[in-house]
Amino acid sequence: MKLDRKEILKALETITIAGEGKNMVESGAIANVLTFGDEVVVDLVLHTPAMHIKKRAEDDIRKTIHNLVYADAKVKVNVKVEAAEKNEIKGKSIPGIKNIIAVASGKGGVGKSTVTANLAVTLAKMGFSVGVLDADIYGPSMPIMFDVESEKPVSITIDGKSKMKPIESYEVKMLSIGFFTAPSQAVIWRGPMASKALNQMIFDADWGELDFMLIDLPPGTGDIHLSIMQSLPITGAVVVSTPQAVALADAKKGVSMFLSEAINVPVLGIIENMAYFTPDELPDNKYYIFGKEGARNLAEDLNVPFLGEVPIVQSIREAGDYGRPAAMQTGSVIEAVFEEITRNVVQETVSRNENLPATEAIKITTMAGCSAVNKK
Repeated sequence: MKLDRKEILKALETITIAGEGKNMVESGAIANVLTFGDEVVVDLVLHTPAMHIKKRAEDDIRKTIHNLVYADAKVKVNVKVEAAEKNEIKGKSIPGIKNIIAVASGKGGVGKSTVTANLAVTLAKMGFSVGVLDADIYGPSMPIMFDVESEKPVSITIDGKSKMKPIESYEVKMLSIGFFTAPSQAVIWRGPMASKALNQMIFDADWGELDFMLIDLPPGTGDIHLSIMQSLPITGAVVVSTPQAVALADAKKGVSMFLSEAINVPVLGIIENMAYFTPDELPDNKYYIFGKEGARNLAEDLNVPFLGEVPIVQSIREAGDYGRPAAMQTGSVIEAVFEEITRNVVQETVSRNENLPATEAIKITTMAGCSAVNKK
């Protein structure tokens, strides 16, 4: 069968690339379509380096041609990412830090900080050098989770400049606003003050050489998130959610924020916390208290990687309260769970670095009380 180019273009008009309002043909994403009998070659130009958008676009093209034009067509899709030519990091990077991973959640109470702490200690056990920036200005919890509540960063001189020395616990370096406030003191700051404090912890600290810096973001999609992404070229984001619908709705917004055209930070994947409960006396039973596989299904729907699930285990809560992350319990179920999740995070980070250009930091300008977000 000889395929008709016009018929193929008409079929491709039914596809919209994620994050764009126009169809593929109208937006100019389809650079060329060539036909050779029952073979068709589609040249596609994308303006985002996000791997999952690239994969979804390729899949959509193949399915659409097979469904609307010819079921047995041999389809080849060549993808060019224009953003790859703009490989310069426009943000102010931190010398010596290789990967910066933002850990986020759409809503509070889903265990984002617990996941961050356990990812950090697991990375350290794997031999990586790790730092944690507690960017949850209004509810810092890392000092408690690492049993360093009473510690205070000291000032050291590096190359004639005064720098903060991060607190180190369990081979993880960290800074948190919690080190500079009393435990009972509420942080009552407007956005600019919070942003200034974060910038000081980021750039006025001697982090040294790090393979990974994990940033524990506050819940939601607000000013702190934009400040962080304005300040740093984020390697990728990890989104934490519980399985119930109300948490998933907010997690979806979190993913959408990172993937928006203005921010354009790759999402390394979704982690499901509080996935199920298994009582000690019934080790073969799983009780899905908050719903079953909600975050896994969300990851599939959004075409982003699913990094793993964390069960409800009392020792996770106890370990966080006592300041010793549960993943440090040698031979425990939780150690194995976080080892698998951490391996997946590392694998997605390596894949992201091999296939995508460096993420640009973004510029935020405030106009008439609204934030307009633009790339630098």
